[in-house]
Amino acid sequence: MQSTPTPLTAPSRRDLLTGLSLAAATPLLLGVTTRPTSPSRPSGRPAPAGGTVLLRAASLVLTMDPGLGGGGPLGAVENADVLMRDGAIAAVGPALQRPPGARVVEASGKLVMPGFVDTHTHLWQAVIRGGCTDRDLFGWFAGCTDPQRARLTPAALHSFVRLAALDAVQSGVTTLADWVDIFAFDLIESYVRALAGTGVRFTYAMYPPKPDAVLLTKVKKELVDPAPLGSFQVATHAARAVQDHNRAHWEAAQDLGVMLNSHVLERPEQRADDPIGVLADIGALGPRLLINHAVHLTDAEIAAVAEHDVRAAHCPLSNMRLASGIMRLAEFGRRGVKVGLGLDGGTNDSSDFHALMKTAIGLQRARATDAGVFPQVQDVLRMATLGGAEALGIADRVGSLTPGKRADLVVIDPAALNFAPRFDWVGQLVFNGRPENIDAVFVDGRPLKLDGRLVDVDTGRVVREAEAAATRLRATGQAVPSGSGRSAPRPRRDPKDTA
Repeated sequence: MQSTPTPLTAPSRRDLLTGLSLAAATPLLLGVTTRPTSPSRPSGRPAPAGGTVLLRAASLVLTMDPGLGGGGPLGAVENADVLMRDGAIAAVGPALQRPPGARVVEASGKLVMPGFVDTHTHLWQAVIRGGCTDRDLFGWFAGCTDPQRARLTPAALHSFVRLAALDAVQSGVTTLADWVDIFAFDLIESYVRALAGTGVRFTYAMYPPKPDAVLLTKVKKELVDPAPLGSFQVATHAARAVQDHNRAHWEAAQDLGVMLNSHVLERPEQRADDPIGVLADIGALGPRLLINHAVHLTDAEIAAVAEHDVRAAHCPLSNMRLASGIMRLAEFGRRGVKVGLGLDGGTNDSSDFHALMKTAIGLQRARATDAGVFPQVQDVLRMATLGGAEALGIADRVGSLTPGKRADLVVIDPAALNFAPRFDWVGQLVFNGRPENIDAVFVDGRPLKLDGRLVDVDTGRVVREAEAAATRLRATGQAVPSGSGRSAPRPRRDPKDTA
């Protein structure tokens, strides 16, 4: 492993600009539907062999495609099969014919839907789960994030990332976007290797310690691009104090043909940084920008975000835990902003996406004292799946069970004490569901969880290794690893450019 990057010849913007525009959806016929070709994958990334799998006789399939089933935003189909072939959705409909050699997974009495899309997380923070419970955002940064982050080693980092990623998978997450400011190349290499090894679809959003296009290019091309399910973003934290860095990050994102990913206005004190104004001044407002948290935006700022089709990640559990405030989600929804949900790493403490959906609804109702306020159940289910894919710019590949898209889905068993009896399964998915109801998880057609257990994963060993790594870090209190970038410039009043 290398501790510092080696020089590379920076490619030109003309060579690398690939774009993230969404492919136009092909009209689909009601019932059993197929597409002649799958959406294109990024260059140089062969799809992992998913084989052929038939999910048989699911009681309810939520395709999230209004063109399927009985219409409506959830695209619900009752008593249907789902056929996956070569990592893609091949067909959805009743009584599909079993192809020769297909593996059959019985889904009678169960629900099938797209996997959850976590649009904002920090997996390495598993080392500080449950920490600093009496602190706000700034206290969390000073008391939990910085001390542990400063002690990370490649081996420890691998253990924490693997633990958190597998927890996300077993909870039904099939895609995640990880905002990471780990700077040394050997640490980055360990991080990406841990992510890729779990089988989850991931976006590595890299915050560079300085405007370093060479390091960004090296990480993308040598570490992320070779991962079959990996993609890349450039991360930043917009603030006037570091506007030149923000501009360099945006230019690097354009050169690499990827999105810019920024924390924005998580706390009211960050208003002095004027992040939306900075992003507007550098020309970043647009569909290639993902903003995280966005709790304290003004009416004018929300209007600008909507006008420019900026994407947003909503992290209600984290915002609530850290006393950061409540995002004006109803206003974002009214203006049609594409919003996904984010677990936000250690300040969510677990990977319970059902709790995340329920909180996204509950906080808006508590704020408005109105049970009819946005989001409703169907809205938050969409945010957790297709909305998250839209926020990450990958809705042409995942987020719905549209034939031709990648086969990322979950099977949910409602025959449980917390879920039964059946009354309104769609509502119960949000208000009753828990991670233990996730019976199966498929990513790119490959089973990562079956019969309620992760496939080929010794969870006891994963936990033991993470515990041992955490114990060693806290006992040694070792110095900052070489090249970790602790001297990197930080925006004023910004505790979250590492959290």
